[in-house]
Amino acid sequence: MNNKRSYLIIDLKSFYASVECVDRGLDPMKALLAVADVERSKGTICLAITPAMKALGIKNRCRIYEIPKHLDYIVAPPRMKRYIDISADIYGIYLSYVAKEDIHVYSIDESFLDVTTYLGLYGLSAHDLALRIMNDIRDKLGLRATCGIGTNLYLAKVALDILAKHSPDFIAELDEESFKEKLWMHRPLTDFWRIGPGTARRLSSMGIVNQGDIAHFPEKLMYKQFGVLAEYMIDHAWGRESCTMQDIKNYRSRSKSLSCGQVLMRDYNFEDALIIVKEMADELSLDMVAAHVVSSNVSLFVGYSQEMVHSTGASANLPVTTNSCRILMDAFVQLYYRSTRRNTPIRRVGISANSVLDECFEQYNFFVDPAVMEKDRRITRSVNQIKARYGKNAILKGMDLYEAGNTRARNEFIGGHKAGSTLY
Repeated sequence: MNNKRSYLIIDLKSFYASVECVDRGLDPMKALLAVADVERSKGTICLAITPAMKALGIKNRCRIYEIPKHLDYIVAPPRMKRYIDISADIYGIYLSYVAKEDIHVYSIDESFLDVTTYLGLYGLSAHDLALRIMNDIRDKLGLRATCGIGTNLYLAKVALDILAKHSPDFIAELDEESFKEKLWMHRPLTDFWRIGPGTARRLSSMGIVNQGDIAHFPEKLMYKQFGVLAEYMIDHAWGRESCTMQDIKNYRSRSKSLSCGQVLMRDYNFEDALIIVKEMADELSLDMVAAHVVSSNVSLFVGYSQEMVHSTGASANLPVTTNSCRILMDAFVQLYYRSTRRNTPIRRVGISANSVLDECFEQYNFFVDPAVMEKDRRITRSVNQIKARYGKNAILKGMDLYEAGNTRARNEFIGGHKAGSTLY
C-alpha cells in the first residue's frame, strides 16, 4: 500500500493588488498598482504591489515614498471586505474539488489542500489537478495563482515559496529526494519557512549557510544551541514533516487568550495613549462577553516611536475571574501607570486577557457584588446586540469622542485597514 500523500498549497499572486486590477479591468500581471492607504501618512506601507512593479525591483512591503517618483502607477486604498469576499469565492472553488476536511486556510490568500484521495477519483496527477484548480480561479475571478506540491506540508510550502515563481506554469513539486537535490545548497536560509533573520545569523555563526549544512551538522550541538527547535530544523533539512492535515484539524490549544492591538498613526503622549488603552479595554470586554469567556490575568504592551527605546509591558492577576469592563479597565490603567514611560512618544499598544475560561468559571470575592457584575454583563450584551444590528458606531462612550480616541475610525476597519467594498 502506498502511504505517500499529495499536498497542494495555492497562493494568489499579489492578491490585494490583483483584485484591485481585475475590478478596474486591468491585467494584474502587467498593470502598475499599489494598495496603500495614503491618508495615513507619507510613510504608509504598501499592503501589496503588482508583479509588474516587483519586476522593476520594488519591494512588496515598501513604503509609498520608496516607490520611484517618475513611475506612473495607481494607488488603490485597501478594501478589506472586498478581499474577504473574493477569498470566500476562492474557497468555494476549492470546495468544488475537495471536501472542507481536506482544506486548511493558511491565510486570506493561501490554502493547503490534501488531494491524496482525489487523484484517483479525477484520474489526474497532482500537477494536473493543481493546474485545473488554478485555471478555474483565473477563468472565474481573473486572478493568477501559484502552487507548491509536496509529499508533506513542509515540502509543499517550500516548493511554493522558492520554486513555483520561477516555473513556467507557476507550479513546483517536491519530495524528499528532489528537495535534497534542488534545495540543499539554496541560499539564503531565510527563504525557508520558519527560519528568520535571527535564526539565520545564529546558524551562520556556526558555519551553517544552507540546508545541507544543517542536515550534516552534529545533532547534539544543534540541540545544545536551539533546544526543541533543533528537531524541526533537522527534520526540515531532510525534507521531513510529521504534521498532517488531520493533525491540524484535530489540534486544540491548551490555553487560549483574547487580545487586541494597534499601531498608532502618529506619536501619542502619555495621557493621550491612556485613552487608547481605555478604549481597547472596553473593546476587549465586549469581545469576551460575546465569546462567553472570563479571565483572571491580563497583559499590556507599549511600543515607542524612538527606535532605540525598548518596548515595555507588564502582566497582572485580577482579584476575580471575570469579563467585567470596570475591572478590566481598572487593571489595564494600573498596568499602564506602573510600566509605561511617561516622556517618550508612544506608537504601539497591545492588551490581552490570558488563559481565558468559559463564563461558567467566573469567580467573585468579598469585595465584588455579583449583582453589579451581572448587571454590567447584561448591559454589555445589549451593547453587542445593538452594534451587531446597527453597526459598531451605533453606541459610543464619551472617551471615544476625544480627539485622541481611535474607536470610531477603527470600527470602520477590518484587520486594521479600510473595509470599503466599493471601488474608489
